Amino acid sequence: MRNILHTPAALLVRRIALVYVVLWLCRAIFYLSNAAQIGAIGWAEAGALLRGSLLFDTASAVYADGIFILLSLLPLPFRYREWYERLLFVYYVAVNFLLIVVANLADAVYFRYTQKRFTADEIFFADNDNSLLLLVRFMGENWSLLLAAAALLALLVWGYGRKTPCRSMLRPGWCRYLSDTLLFALAAGLCVAGMRGGFTRATRPITLSNATLYTTEPAKANLILSNPFCILRTIGSAGKVHYRKDYADDELPQRFTPEHRPDAAKARPESLRGALQGRNVMIFILESMSAEHSAHLRPDLYADLPEQGFTPFLDSLMREGLTFRRMYANGTRSIQAMPSILGSIPSFKTPFVLMPQSLGRSRQLPAILADKGYATLFFCGSERGSMGFGAYARSAGIERLVSREDYEAARGTADFDGYWGIWDEEFLQFAGEVLTETPQPFFGTLFTLSAHHPFVVPERYAATLPEGYTRIHKGVAYDDRAFRRFFERFGREEWFRNTLFVFVADHVSSEKFAPETREFPGSHHIVGFMYTPDGALRGEIDQVTQQLDLMPTILGLLGDEAPYFAFGCDVLGEPERPRWAVSYDGVFRALTSGGTTTFDHTQAPAPDADSLEHALRALVQQYYTHIEHQRYVIDD
Repeated sequence: MRNILHTPAALLVRRIALVYVVLWLCRAIFYLSNAAQIGAIGWAEAGALLRGSLLFDTASAVYADGIFILLSLLPLPFRYREWYERLLFVYYVAVNFLLIVVANLADAVYFRYTQKRFTADEIFFADNDNSLLLLVRFMGENWSLLLAAAALLALLVWGYGRKTPCRSMLRPGWCRYLSDTLLFALAAGLCVAGMRGGFTRATRPITLSNATLYTTEPAKANLILSNPFCILRTIGSAGKVHYRKDYADDELPQRFTPEHRPDAAKARPESLRGALQGRNVMIFILESMSAEHSAHLRPDLYADLPEQGFTPFLDSLMREGLTFRRMYANGTRSIQAMPSILGSIPSFKTPFVLMPQSLGRSRQLPAILADKGYATLFFCGSERGSMGFGAYARSAGIERLVSREDYEAARGTADFDGYWGIWDEEFLQFAGEVLTETPQPFFGTLFTLSAHHPFVVPERYAATLPEGYTRIHKGVAYDDRAFRRFFERFGREEWFRNTLFVFVADHVSSEKFAPETREFPGSHHIVGFMYTPDGALRGEIDQVTQQLDLMPTILGLLGDEAPYFAFGCDVLGEPERPRWAVSYDGVFRALTSGGTTTFDHTQAPAPDADSLEHALRALVQQYYTHIEHQRYVIDD
């Protein structure tokens, strides 16, 4: 038994286990230092907090010690030499002390002032001329943390087991080399899984916002996070928020403001404010649902073709509802669509939810409606942590996540599509059953999956669905049929008749049919419409609209009168705001009915710049100002 404990694998397990112990001690110190801001922890939430902490601690351990792990298991003879063991010891102690102990204890102080964890942005703190003076002052004010750091350093040195000899149980030769190589490969695979946050192909590498999967309170999400994860995961977006300040503080709101004051529009006779007050809201975010898939939106594409579009059922709803004929996505990725739709917050150079500043104070559509007594749900047939959807939904104020795990707990595993999650038809049926049991009023969002690469459909439909003109068209037709069956089954339910249904794509499909879809603005033209079973909303809007407009328009229809923060506009109740669709693809763009305005953010506005360019520049300045201050609310 003693020989086993001296093998490289056993010693490595001991040393990595010690890293977890140090991370947990740092977390305890962090909580004790900031308990007033974080709040009390109840037994009911302890389990979720522990699971989330283990996930992020694993990522932190791999980020800090991934190289150490691989060097410890290197399948070469010199691994057992004394000089090599000494090198590993120095690496282990130095790296874990700096990246884990120092960074996490710095968090204990830093969080008091900023309400966020220490990230790559803070590396630029050294740019200040008084950095050394401030550092000395902080050390003097927090001498107890210096003692804790010294104690943890001693624990790392002692716990490493420097004097424990490392030896293999196998004699030198091909057998030992083979076993060492297999162990090395296994460790490498586990390191990759640890950094990503899971093993499956649907797992998106975790980011800071994933902490909200384990708690609905942003402060406690910061308790779950740990370093060096927070630093290394934000390297790509590190540094201060740099942006042009073209307008003075007093001039900026006159150019563009994300502050909305609905009470100013109450007296307008043309406004539909409050027309759907008290109704449920169900948003369907449609994977890759380009406008070109619809013969209703783009009849010109199908005039001389045998197959007349691939969304006949959704087209029928558009004819009976309120259709945005020129709806545009604000980005090209699903993770950009979520905050645009649910929070009216765009993404420009970096997707909003991947920025550490996204954990700042916000009051997005789910949270606003939750405060009004709505139950809030997010449905997605993928695994709960995949693609970052559930994490963002939590941060936006969603109370209940319904995912693949919930479906399979109720119905078994037979309906997994083999790639992304549960087939859309079955998952829509399941979602309807959940909504039937949900108290009204409710706010729900469902993200479809099936119209996604590799564009497969259930075998039972393979011969009956239209082939189409691109690889995605059969999947689009499948989703259209899935919605038809959802409406057929639940159309008589009382909750269904009392619901505002909103359909909007996340982005344009990667499989493009029309030539104009391959370039802007066709590359952002998507399906978007609202439907009420009683016909309360009908008509067509030909002006340019965008995903950012959905939250303000929904709040207007529900009659919410509280001020709110949004970069879009209430299409039905704010005629004074610009009708445009903003996006970024190397330059900032604003599409209007009259054309496209662009500007390079590194250059000042030209003397002859028109009012539209000034408004767009002001929107961008407002966006980065709020990113810098991590504030997405209106403080009255």
